[in-house]
Amino acid sequence: MNRILITGMGIVSALGNSVGETLQSLRENRSGIASLRYLKTAHTEFPVGEVKMTDGEMTALLNIPENVPTTRTALMGMLAVREALASAGLAFSIDRRGQLQSIMQSKESPLRIALVSGTTVGGMDKSERFYLDFLENDTKNAYISTHDCGACTEKIADYFDIFSQVDTVSTSCSSAANAILLGAELLKNDRADIVVAGGSECITKFHLNGFNTLMILDKAMCRPFDATRAGLNLGEGAAYVVMQRGRDVLNTSEPKPLCELSGYANTCDAFHQTASSPDGEGAYLAMKCALENAGLQPADIDYINAHGTGTQNNDMSEGRAIMRLFGHKIPPVSSTKAFTGHTTSASGGVEAVISILALQHDFIPINLNFSEKMAELPFTPYIKMENSDRVQKSVRTVLSNSFGFGGNDTSLIFSKTL
Repeated sequence: MNRILITGMGIVSALGNSVGETLQSLRENRSGIASLRYLKTAHTEFPVGEVKMTDGEMTALLNIPENVPTTRTALMGMLAVREALASAGLAFSIDRRGQLQSIMQSKESPLRIALVSGTTVGGMDKSERFYLDFLENDTKNAYISTHDCGACTEKIADYFDIFSQVDTVSTSCSSAANAILLGAELLKNDRADIVVAGGSECITKFHLNGFNTLMILDKAMCRPFDATRAGLNLGEGAAYVVMQRGRDVLNTSEPKPLCELSGYANTCDAFHQTASSPDGEGAYLAMKCALENAGLQPADIDYINAHGTGTQNNDMSEGRAIMRLFGHKIPPVSSTKAFTGHTTSASGGVEAVISILALQHDFIPINLNFSEKMAELPFTPYIKMENSDRVQKSVRTVLSNSFGFGGNDTSLIFSKTL
């Protein structure tokens, strides 16, 4: 009865603008990474995973007036949260503005609904666009207050006007995973009745230039866990899950749980500001502690959705951590960042939804663009085998990794509900 159940989910990314479109792209092995289209920058040499909508198209879908200051991060978050709430059966209807018109609430016993959202870039897209206006005139001053990470979460919350608690998590690439972890703790400690958790992050020039300065962007399509890997492709998107306690869900007919968040853990090895430790200590501890939290053994994991950025450092570090924990019985491993790009702070939410889809539909997303095995690792990532007649076994438990700068590493475990 103390289990944490996932009852809804929503996503927008380079793969599509809904859960259904995301599933279709994954099943068709179709990447969303392409040449830059929406971000205005001189660095057009880098392929990216952009959400295939302009800001104007998103505001129209959400029925937000054009004169309302809103950031791309917040807009993507609104779309994903709206789908997540609707899929959980929490929205009876959506009004003309696209907002929830009613929620399963009663005046006698109001539900405490929390929003926990991860982001690091926040509203930087509008800040860099209007920076000179901030300095030289007052025409865009309304966007100054949309800059910080918390402002994006507040914008999402204000759009729905149902949340009694709003939290922002900013731990770089583990932000959304840590938001889900924090949401689970809120439920377990009776601080909320329903939690919507995940993350949103848009691509900005600040973003792109920063990773370019670190010299970890690939000018070709990224190749996680490949001997020829040369860096990551940036992505953007938003994804959220709705979480509820088992005792609040299992005795009711709706909503039907999608799966269980059976375990989670966050560790920090503080090895370096941006690099992972060579031996993968932080990654190893995050996975090990998540298994312990779930009461599971390494053999119980059917699929590892790896962090797998495609950089020299990460894939070696994470690969060694997987070897150390799983020994000679390593389950199928793949990185889905070759589908979506590295959505940075949103990646834990994006890959949580992908992991849940793998559970629901008994399939393992392939590791796109793989061609050459890393000599240092005993395993190859999961790839599509031509002329293969192998039968896919049932996927019951998925381990999803999200590792951030500073060694802030988080692992989540999703399991089918019995």
